[in-house]
Amino acid sequence: MMLSTLVLGVATGLSSGLLALLLKSVESLFLNFNESPSLPGPFNTPWLWRAASVVIGGIIAAVIWWLLRNRAKTVPTVGQAVKGRDMPVWQTIVHVSTQIFLVGTGASIGREVAPREAGAMLGGLWVWACRRIGLREDDRRLLVAAAAGAGFAGIYISPLTGALFSIEILLKRITTTTVAVSFSMAAIAAWVGGMIHGTDPYYATGTQDFQTPLLLFVLIAAPLAGYIGGCFAKATSWAEQRKTTDVHILWQLPLAALLTAVVSIWGPAVMGNGRALAQIALNATLSPAVLSIVLLGAVKAVLTILTIRSGASGGTLTPSIALGASTGAALGAVWNLAAQNMTTSGSTLPGIPIWQCAIVGAVALLSASQQAPLMALMMLMEISHLPITALGPLGLATCLGVVSSRLVLASSVSGDSQQTPSPFLPKSDGLPRH
Repeated sequence: MMLSTLVLGVATGLSSGLLALLLKSVESLFLNFNESPSLPGPFNTPWLWRAASVVIGGIIAAVIWWLLRNRAKTVPTVGQAVKGRDMPVWQTIVHVSTQIFLVGTGASIGREVAPREAGAMLGGLWVWACRRIGLREDDRRLLVAAAAGAGFAGIYISPLTGALFSIEILLKRITTTTVAVSFSMAAIAAWVGGMIHGTDPYYATGTQDFQTPLLLFVLIAAPLAGYIGGCFAKATSWAEQRKTTDVHILWQLPLAALLTAVVSIWGPAVMGNGRALAQIALNATLSPAVLSIVLLGAVKAVLTILTIRSGASGGTLTPSIALGASTGAALGAVWNLAAQNMTTSGSTLPGIPIWQCAIVGAVALLSASQQAPLMALMMLMEISHLPITALGPLGLATCLGVVSSRLVLASSVSGDSQQTPSPFLPKSDGLPRH
């Protein structure tokens, strides 16, 4: 098991690093920009160039996925791979590369599924190669799940998040072996991936300390963000279940890309996986412009749902963060306006940095949309390089977000989409698919 952990950790780190380089290459070629916290979106790219990029990307991706889904062996989900389904090699490689390509051209969808699927494929290949040494069924499940989480860790340089994805979402079982293998493999993958594409924070945040008054804001904002997260999870689950796979993808996915292109003329922040919009929310100040971020967040959510429904494969983690950050920033703006007015009238209500409000909204909505509180909490902590003092308010936001989301998800229709929830949560129907 130690050898398997080491080999798969290195392999998934390499695959995630290569996918990150592919994304940068596509963004440079199609949108003429290099993504970074200081330039998270193609804001300096001419509008016609942006529009053409996402439409062309939608057309190419539609053709590839139509061929894959109707002329080749089906690529299973990561969850299905953990349960024993084989992931065909060349089909999976084309599938994950197409996901990265589509996001790189500007389509509104997350990219985190691709490295997880690549990791699961590598885990399956390793298990197949070692089948003669007598691996047990539990060993196979563990290695495939841990490799999927390590793939995530390798692209976002977030070992705790990757390990918790394996434990909390895929395996749903906590043992000494499960924890040791998942964390070790994710740590190795993050180290290898970091050597390939760097270890800078994914989101740039402020430097102010997290103070006690933020807890009062959390009590108000987190339940609202969690409820929105539940609605978003329900909508994306609906889109995933009804995703177009037949010949109609050839016009539906390009149409969704065209809608994204039209919106990008005025709001380029809706393009890509949501990093641009989330960073705008984190950079926001107390001004009327903050309210426009809410509109962009709502439009971003709709475009992501339409992109999935029209046939695209991809994730919803970073779109959830974008929607949550925009919600939190807007609520923070309202809070600070109220604080100013109360100060003028002689009362006292402490102001809160907008970026901290955005982080609260992001973690609450993400935990709700994924029904994975520990993974959501660690993801925001790791990819934003937040201080340890953030754990208190963000941990509370995570709990409140998940609880309020159950108002939506408890009424979801059970069936094929039903999944066992995180081992840290009570059971509930209508959980999002992974």
